[in-house]
Amino acid sequence: MYFTPSRKVTQRIQVGLRENSIKHVLIFTVFLFVFTVFGFSQNKAGLKASVDKKRILIGEQVMLKLEARIPSNQQITLPVIDTIPHFEILEQFPESRATENNLTVISQDMRITSFDSGHWVIPVFHAGRNYHSDTIGIDVNFSEFDPSQDYHDIRDIIEIKPPPKKKLSWYYIIGGAILIVLLAWLLLRKKKPAVTPVIPENAYEDAMKQLDELRSKGLSSREYYSGLIQVFRLYLFRKKGILSMQKTTDGLILQLKDLFTDKDPFDRLSQALRMSDFVKFAKYVPAPSDDQMIFDTLKQSIRIIEDLK
Repeated sequence: MYFTPSRKVTQRIQVGLRENSIKHVLIFTVFLFVFTVFGFSQNKAGLKASVDKKRILIGEQVMLKLEARIPSNQQITLPVIDTIPHFEILEQFPESRATENNLTVISQDMRITSFDSGHWVIPVFHAGRNYHSDTIGIDVNFSEFDPSQDYHDIRDIIEIKPPPKKKLSWYYIIGGAILIVLLAWLLLRKKKPAVTPVIPENAYEDAMKQLDELRSKGLSSREYYSGLIQVFRLYLFRKKGILSMQKTTDGLILQLKDLFTDKDPFDRLSQALRMSDFVKFAKYVPAPSDDQMIFDTLKQSIRIIEDLK
């Protein structure tokens, strides 16, 4: 005796088979689309430029990467990059080559930085006639600070002195006796009139002389840059009464802005002051051209301030 399903059961079975067939077709279509797009993106030829960060502080380093995917039967080389507007190329790494799916992959990394604040755009690079990269926008900003806060300079490392050794009691007796004799001599001697320190009247000539002396001493970069900025700050205090010795670099730049009528000399002075901070805190290694630049900039700035009425 055989079991014969009813008509309703038969219809349910047919509907279930159709639904399973549709699901299988949809799943197969989705997988086929994903693999096709992925394979196309992997095999697509072109030139690509990328950076590891798009927002930096002045002097902070960025890694720029160029990658070209070229058909293996074509002879294409990466563009030679000597300069980038508003950026400095610190280091260029050797090219690397590999083969992927009938494509030759050529890549090169380079380390760049910028000392100009603002929104700057890395331009389009070209490889041959048919391949070019997109532009890349990078924001270069100052570190945030509050001008109303007191200035707290970074202190040098304080060396911890070993605890003093125990001394014999008669050392204290001798030391006390010497101290009493010195106090008696200071109280009984005739007081001499206080000597008023002689301050050079010409702050301009004194500053120029100190700048030339610093350049001839053969100091290290950190001592050289710190000395130049110290001479400039002292000149501002003596000539204009600006409390420059207690100001941060950014706070000092804000005070100097009203002294300069031309923008270019002010921008050069601002860059020189900030670069000196990077050198002082070992964040930037200056080149000989940088040493000459900061010397000329400070000297010219002092002349401009001296000519002000």
